[in-house]
Amino acid sequence: MPEIPCSLPSRDATLRLVPRPADVNPNGDIFGGWVMAQVDVAGAVLAWRRARGPVATVSVNSFLFKQPISVGDIVSLYTEMVRIGTTSITVRVEVYAERNHDKPITVKVTEAELTYVAIDANGNKRPLPPE
Repeated sequence: MPEIPCSLPSRDATLRLVPRPADVNPNGDIFGGWVMAQVDVAGAVLAWRRARGPVATVSVNSFLFKQPISVGDIVSLYTEMVRIGTTSITVRVEVYAERNHDKPITVKVTEAELTYVAIDANGNKRPLPPE
């Protein structure tokens, strides 16, 4: 699949990191599970802020791997709320990789949508506070 260069979104990244050699699969790319974990963390950060407290992931509504990620790529995760319910928040996460340090290129590598529910100290769902 050819890489399609793009620009990073104009908003701040929710999470930014660099995968390490321990994160590669037998093909030499970063494990999909590693990417999924980072997407879940980034989505939870935004949901936690809106819920003003703990949240739990209740659904992965969609997940699309568009390009592989390599060791040394700078991986940036951008989030936005797409739906706010009474107790739940649906978050879209877009993942970009900045690579080829000699000739830099940015590519969109993953996009996903997850739903989180606000929980109380006992793990029960609770209503979201007013904005």
